[in-house]
Formats: sequence, C-alpha cells, structure tokens
Amino acid sequence: MFYHFRLNPWSLELANLKNLPAFVCFKVLIVASLCLIASCALPPNAEIRQYYQAETTKPYDDVLAELEIAITEHNFRITGHSRVGKVIRERGAVGFPEYDTIQFCNLTHARTLLEMSPHSVAQMPCNVVTYQYQGKTIVKTHLLPVDTDNKELNQFSGKMNKMLKEIVNFAVEE
Repeated sequence: MFYHFRLNPWSLELANLKNLPAFVCFKVLIVASLCLIASCALPPNAEIRQYYQAETTKPYDDVLAELEIAITEHNFRITGHSRVGKVIRERGAVGFPEYDTIQFCNLTHARTLLEMSPHSVAQMPCNVVTYQYQGKTIVKTHLLPVDTDNKELNQFSGKMNKMLKEIVNFAVEE
C-alpha cells in the first residue's frame, strides 16, 4: 500500500490513515511527541534563572521594613517599590493578599558588572519580591548566574548572590 503526505499551509494530512498498520501509527505518534518535546526545550543561548527564597511568620509590614533596612545597609539604593497587592485591594478586591516588588541598585556594582559583561544589563536592577502565601510571608530574589565562561564575572556574581541572600535572610529573621 502507498502512503502519502500532503502538506497545506495549515496542517499535515496523512491520507489513508485508517489503513496504516498499528506500528506505523505508533512510530508517527512517537516522532510527533519528540518534536513537541524538543520545541519546549530552551534555546542554546537561554539562561536558567536561579532564585533564593526564605519564609517567615513575622507580620508582613515588619518584613518589608526589615527588607528596606537590609537593602540600605548593604549600600544599595531602592529605585522602585510596587505595592501590587495594596493597589489591587484599593481597586475593590477586598481581602486580596499582599504582593510587593522592591527594585534596588548600587551604581558601583552595576558599573563593575557591565564592564565585565554588557549583556548583564538584563540582570538589573536587583529585585526582591514579597508575598503572603498560606499564612506565611515569602521573600524571594533572583540570583546572578555563576556558571558562565567568564571566571571573573562568576566570582563577582557569587559575591553579589551572597549579599542578596543576606538581605533576604535579614528580612525573615525572627
């Protein structure tokens, strides 16, 4: 029996599908599945973002205040604070939980990072999120990659990650 594929702009149609042996249908299904899985893979130059997270039962506003103290004690300047949960509640969503993002930067560190890798601008500014979940306050930040081909950049990123973790840990300490 002759099987043919007909390609049109919207689909790939298989003629005489009901006459195909079961093993051929199985092979077609396997190939189609592998193509689908491969399309979900990261492109070669994609990066996987690592996060650091801690949680506490401290009152939410106390965590935010401690977070701001820790950021300034590490010689960063807060460049933005989005009170997402508060704004959503103000628009009528009574009981909506707290969600905040705080952006911060140190221009000396930023310059050092950008001189080592101009593409690192995608990592700026530093960002910490806080939110309430299941009776706890979660504090989370993204970490800089430490597995690049640039050894000097990896060392710098390690130092920055240490500071970011210290900021998060200070905010959640009981």
